Amino acid sequence: MQFPKQRFPKKRLLVVTLTASAVAVGLLLNAVSSPGRASSEHARPTDLSDSTASNLSESSSAATTRESTLAEVLEIATEARAAMVHQLESYTARFVKQEATDGGQLGEETEIQLKVQTRFRNGTEAGAMRAYLRFTAPDSVRGREVIWAEDLHDGKLLVHEAGLLGLAPIPPLDPNGFLAMRGQRYPISEIGIVRLVEKLIERGQVDLENPDIKVTITPNFLLDEVPGELIQVTRAKPAGTKDDFSLAEIVMDPKRQLILRYRSFGWPKQAGEAAPLQESYTYHDIQTNVGLTDLDFDPTNPEYGFP
Repeated sequence: MQFPKQRFPKKRLLVVTLTASAVAVGLLLNAVSSPGRASSEHARPTDLSDSTASNLSESSSAATTRESTLAEVLEIATEARAAMVHQLESYTARFVKQEATDGGQLGEETEIQLKVQTRFRNGTEAGAMRAYLRFTAPDSVRGREVIWAEDLHDGKLLVHEAGLLGLAPIPPLDPNGFLAMRGQRYPISEIGIVRLVEKLIERGQVDLENPDIKVTITPNFLLDEVPGELIQVTRAKPAGTKDDFSLAEIVMDPKRQLILRYRSFGWPKQAGEAAPLQESYTYHDIQTNVGLTDLDFDPTNPEYGFP
């Protein structure tokens, strides 16, 4: 006896695939948007009065901290960006970020292995920005991979989840759309050292003539044993703006003219409380001009796990 032919195997397979993709996207949103348990590490302003602090070199103390101005900070940042145009075509780094939600809840630290091609090519800004991210912490996102390039993949965000979620392809996402932006403070186009120094310039220009701003610079401030300069910008009273802060901290590597860290703290709800962390971005183990190619931003790269 012959059984009737199964007429709809392809359609059923398609339904299963689409369902799996939908589940993957749903879980992706949950993983991205969940702030997780707050982390207290690196969540307090730098205390320069503590001479035992591990990030103060033997030749650096509160006594060496000098007063400065936003004009000087802007000069430092502008010179750093000008140097990047000629010296920073690409880099890799271990990127650690921590952000508070709009409601003020501090999320877990997220750690990412990062590859970036800047827009700078041969002293010009004619190139396209590209980024590859591999998440290594926390456990909820460990193994996630993200690729974004202005000039590749129609400018879409390519995402590959780890584990069983990685078996189902996730459709390319609009980098500025709801799915990609859910739970994120900034779009992926804002990532990177170059944009960090540009935002520093933009914010500094707004407060350039503000009498409520105090600036100090501490030399020989160690970050990963790299001697840097700690710039602290303190605001005497709230400005009422979107990016308002009571304290901003920037760690510069003066030798390479790179920003290694940026942190901003909001305003305590009550007197005597520590200023709450709003955002923290730190670049560890920076390797510059490492010869990244198209393959580094290609999901078919054999070193990546994209399906």
